[in-house]
Amino acid sequence: MASSHTVLMRLVASAYSIAQKAGTIVRCVIAEGDLGIVQKTSATDLQTKADRLVQMSICSSLARKFPKLTIIGEEDLPPGEVDPELIEDGQWEEILTQPCPSQYSAIKEEDLVVWVDPLDGTKEYTEGLLDNVTVLIGIAYEGKAIAGIINQPYYNYQAGPDAVLGRTIWGVLGLGAFGFQLKEAPAGKHIITTTRSHSNKLVTDCISAMNPDTVLRVGGAGNKIIQLIEGKASAYVFASPGCKKWDTCAPEVILHAVGGKLTDIHGNALQYNKEVKHMNSAGVLAALRNYEYYASHVPESVKNALIP
Repeated sequence: MASSHTVLMRLVASAYSIAQKAGTIVRCVIAEGDLGIVQKTSATDLQTKADRLVQMSICSSLARKFPKLTIIGEEDLPPGEVDPELIEDGQWEEILTQPCPSQYSAIKEEDLVVWVDPLDGTKEYTEGLLDNVTVLIGIAYEGKAIAGIINQPYYNYQAGPDAVLGRTIWGVLGLGAFGFQLKEAPAGKHIITTTRSHSNKLVTDCISAMNPDTVLRVGGAGNKIIQLIEGKASAYVFASPGCKKWDTCAPEVILHAVGGKLTDIHGNALQYNKEVKHMNSAGVLAALRNYEYYASHVPESVKNALIP
């Protein structure tokens, strides 16, 4: 019976199924051919029909099952009736077989904050760079990111027309992260992943100071963290405001659950309580291993320019 499971594990199990439905919606919107693109604040800040439908699906599905949650989504959508087709009320039973870490076993629904990015990498989605796209559901308690779900709607899409598309990665601090094969970047190499469409002098100065062997410019915070945990990059460096809490909450959990570290450019932990400002105004610095190398190479001029 579901009530015998802790609130946190029930929420993660539900969020997993909801994220899978979200991935299906993302694929359907492209298949139908009308992305419904709206420019928000700039030509690089876009919203599509998929962003809107997925946010409605995630937030409504979670609120229906967990009415006391605080849910913060990226898109500013008007309240209204949600198509029943968008509601997902299933849960991933396999997650419920896992033990809840003891420090989280007594958490109440109203203590949790959920940060939702319905489509991370929207600009890349509109340009057909589909492997950059993720759906992010992050769960925070007492200001700390403790559980996260990342769906990659187009994982495997380059494997041919008969490939099974999509995968869902999930993790809980103290339990682990699942749904992928952990791999480390080549030893002794500094492969830095950074923004594709939001670069500036601060970002390039910071990366140059780290003496990179290779710089990968890709979309999506979720995608960049996946590069770290799958050994394609050794650090994620974004020395600029622009990234938001819904971009980092879920990916941070996955990285921390396997021993990595994600902070702002000063080395401060990011805060995820419901009152916090949404912008990560002091940027993002993350690595699976050797975090201290990258942190020690951030120039003072960059730190001085980015106020937490």
